Amino acid sequence: MPLATDKLRAWAEVDLGQLERNLANIRAALPPHLRYVAVIKADAYGHGSTAVATRLMRAGADLFAVANIDEAAALREIGSGWPILILSAVLPSERPEVFAHNVTPTVSSVEEVRAFAEEARTRGCVLGIHLKIDTGMGRLGVWHEDAAALTSEIRSHKSLRLEGVYTHFACADSDAAVTGEQRGRFLRCLDTAGLAQSPGLIIHADNSAGIDTFPSGGPFNGARVGLLQFGVRPYAGSLLANVAVEPVFSFRARVALVKSLPSGTAVSYGHTHTLRRPSRLAILAAGYADGIPTRMSNRGRVLIHGYECPIVGRVTMDQTLVDVTDLSRPVVPGDTATLIGTQDDARLGVEDFAAAADQIPWETFCSISKRVRRVYRLDSAL
Repeated sequence: MPLATDKLRAWAEVDLGQLERNLANIRAALPPHLRYVAVIKADAYGHGSTAVATRLMRAGADLFAVANIDEAAALREIGSGWPILILSAVLPSERPEVFAHNVTPTVSSVEEVRAFAEEARTRGCVLGIHLKIDTGMGRLGVWHEDAAALTSEIRSHKSLRLEGVYTHFACADSDAAVTGEQRGRFLRCLDTAGLAQSPGLIIHADNSAGIDTFPSGGPFNGARVGLLQFGVRPYAGSLLANVAVEPVFSFRARVALVKSLPSGTAVSYGHTHTLRRPSRLAILAAGYADGIPTRMSNRGRVLIHGYECPIVGRVTMDQTLVDVTDLSRPVVPGDTATLIGTQDDARLGVEDFAAAADQIPWETFCSISKRVRRVYRLDSAL
């Protein structure tokens, strides 16, 4: 069914049926014992967490991972039957909300462990937690040499229940040696702390890019899946590089005006581009406030009538200039310009957009602003 976009200046289309098909295909490519940890932080990477989480619940995600307590609270309103893991540190002022919303925090320090244990004891309950181990990321997590001691501290508190342990790879898509070293450190931590054979413990080290050793066995029984479920494949060496997923997200804007300008005319702020011939320009009703970064000035491209057209001049807050001189078919106000997605037989992927914007795909999705309405395709995955 056609999406109702005729009155929108800029919009993003999210195909929830394709999202569900992607999850099914990812599951089929993973060993059957793995828990599917659906990472939907940052508003599901800009796709819209409410719609995405609802569809992933239907599709069979085992648990969800978010960045902070606000995201966890919003997700809890959608469904009460799924575990929710907070991947970032919980601020001291936020700790009561962990209990209020029945979510699982990540701990990295003795101070956090003791504070959560005391809060749980006071409330007369047992709080499930995940322990994060820093094996070389240098960010969240207890340093791997201190992991056994912190594990003992957790076990000393009857008001805490260790439900999971994990780490995060710093170079999963670029340096196999560093990733192997981190994995080795993590495995040694599991052995030293007696966690490798703990019944019911979720052990997860891999995201979409890092998955490459599950077929050989080991203690891992969970995988964090983020961008892959939205149809963006990891690097070529990953176990999931060839899984059959397709893009879920498209980004489009309307042509607001078309005008002719003479050769030699300098355009947009700073006059960073000068027309070398008589030109037809389409002015798009979207700019950097919508998520077209200024880095794409004079280097990005969009699809109009299925042809790639260059962005010319500096991208401005609400408008972007595109050269449509070479198009054989007339361009008129109201026509659609595709920045990410397919149009006719042509395609510009998020990877193309990100390269022109000097971003990574994660950043691209998250940078497309709330002013760009998300429009959902609700077709069944079947």
